[in-house]
Amino acid sequence: MALEPSASQTERRSSLYGALAHIPAGKVVTYGQLAELAGLGRAARWVGRTLSQLPEGTTLPWHRVIASGGRLSLPAGTPAGEEQRRRLKEEGIFLSNDRVDMTQHGWRMMDHSG
Repeated sequence: MALEPSASQTERRSSLYGALAHIPAGKVVTYGQLAELAGLGRAARWVGRTLSQLPEGTTLPWHRVIASGGRLSLPAGTPAGEEQRRRLKEEGIFLSNDRVDMTQHGWRMMDHSG
C-alpha cells in the first residue's frame, strides 16, 4: 500500500510548483535559486529530484531550471535533454557549450521586467 505524502512534503511541492510557474519565458533559474524562491532554503538536490518526477505533459516550465553556472544538467541526446534544449531555443535562449548566459537570461523574482 502506497503511503500518502506528508503534509509538509505536499506543502514543499506546492511552494516549488508555485515558484516554478512564475519564471517567465526567456529566463532561467538554477535549482538552488528555485529552492530559495520557493522558501525551501538550500534544497537544490531535492528540487532536481522533484522536477524529475513531474508527470508527463505538465505545463510547468521545468525546462527553465538549470544547474549552477548556467550549465544544463540534462544530457544531450536524451529525450528530456533534447526537449529542454528545444524549448529554451524556442524562447530565444541560445546555448554555448551547453551553458546559458546567466547575465542575459538569469531571472530573479524581483525582476519586474521579466
